Amino acid sequence: MNFKNVFRWHYLILLFLALTTLRATAADKLLVLGDSLSAGYRMSASAAWPALLNDKWQKSPAIINGSISGDTAAQGLARLPALLKQHQPRWVLIELGGNDGLRGFPPQQLEQQLRQIIRQVQAAGAQPLLMQIRLPPNYGRRYTEAFSDVYPRLAKEFSLPLLPFFMEQVYLKPEWMQQDGIHPNPDAQPFIADVMAKALAPLVNHE
Repeated sequence: MNFKNVFRWHYLILLFLALTTLRATAADKLLVLGDSLSAGYRMSASAAWPALLNDKWQKSPAIINGSISGDTAAQGLARLPALLKQHQPRWVLIELGGNDGLRGFPPQQLEQQLRQIIRQVQAAGAQPLLMQIRLPPNYGRRYTEAFSDVYPRLAKEFSLPLLPFFMEQVYLKPEWMQQDGIHPNPDAQPFIADVMAKALAPLVNHE
């Protein structure tokens, strides 16, 4: 018996199993790249909808909340490489742009930065999922329409699923809003988690 060959085969089998496990682990992660609407503004991270959805789905796929309150698309873009390297997600939900709109940034600038985010996600071997973001009507029809049109245009350009903006339903319930009239409160989070569960399940192979 050639013990060298036996050892070599055992080593190759163990290496194959380790790599398979690593790929499976990476393939089961959904990274949420967002702002305060997903970060859980003025509440604990465990109360925000990504954490509730993670518990609801029993961590399959695991949801990594990479959202930070106040982030613009440019700031999300700057943080993205480190998040991709650290978590190696299979899917990335892009929920950015609200702060760009509230600050009156040019829609063309937002579109360019979201396009870079999408390309970086794809280059990392992950699937981008884009969420539609809308602004309050008091920002003027011309600006709000130009802003909103960025998202379906990018979804078409990259053949991406475009998820509905969950805040459109939350706004209808004043008791779900914080005093600033912009952010959902903790009472709204279970509803948002249910909305996102229905929207995301067919896209991330969750049954």
